[in-house]
Amino acid sequence: MPASTDSGSSGSRRRVITSAANPRLKLVRRLASRRQRERLGLFSCEGEDLVQAALEAGLQPVELLVDAERAPLLENLELAEAVEPRLLADLSTLAHPSRVIAVFRRADLPQLDPAPPVGIALWHVVDPGNVGTVVRTADGLGPAFVALSPGCGDPTGPKALRASAGAIFRVPLGRFDEAPRPRVALVPRGGTPLHELELPERATFVVGAEREGLPPEVADDCELQATIPLEPASESLNAAVSAAVALYEWRRRQ
Repeated sequence: MPASTDSGSSGSRRRVITSAANPRLKLVRRLASRRQRERLGLFSCEGEDLVQAALEAGLQPVELLVDAERAPLLENLELAEAVEPRLLADLSTLAHPSRVIAVFRRADLPQLDPAPPVGIALWHVVDPGNVGTVVRTADGLGPAFVALSPGCGDPTGPKALRASAGAIFRVPLGRFDEAPRPRVALVPRGGTPLHELELPERATFVVGAEREGLPPEVADDCELQATIPLEPASESLNAAVSAAVALYEWRRRQ
């Protein structure tokens, strides 16, 4: 089977990828693996909203694949490669395959330096949906940054990208140890009630894993410790919700 064929009429012809062995399709399949994303420094995202957000943020796609029969409603796709619909659907992680899949460089995402005055540092937050939601929250209640410890979910994985709703292309990301000080540990009990805490002009709120929370050595390394008051029968909040409450409280006071 040939890798591509010509299609079109009236003097306009576009090559269409018709083979699953095409190198561009093979690359997208490889990027389903976190190990490959980290090794290659690339990630793929699908859907018109996500790809549009990336293009509006100034990212240049390494690869841009579109449905040969259902062109996405996006601009600036002159260099896109048309793909036979069944092949594009095979690459999709969505229940309803999208019309466009793009590959971008991880290094082109916003960097932590210089950091906004407030941000969230996540400690071993594994769920990529939570990671993506925190990124979206940092965008909506920011400008704010997100710093990630080893063991966190990959912000460029499919689930995290969808949860970020395009915020991944606007929010600065960095490593946990790069998060600036002072740091405020969010602990389930024993800290100063968040609404009573005197917050610094610059702050990094440190949020722990969904079940384990922050290890004592991580919490003790922070300059401040805060607790979000809850009903007596409740043990804790979801990591992304805790981050949202903290960012809202900081922003409310500015």
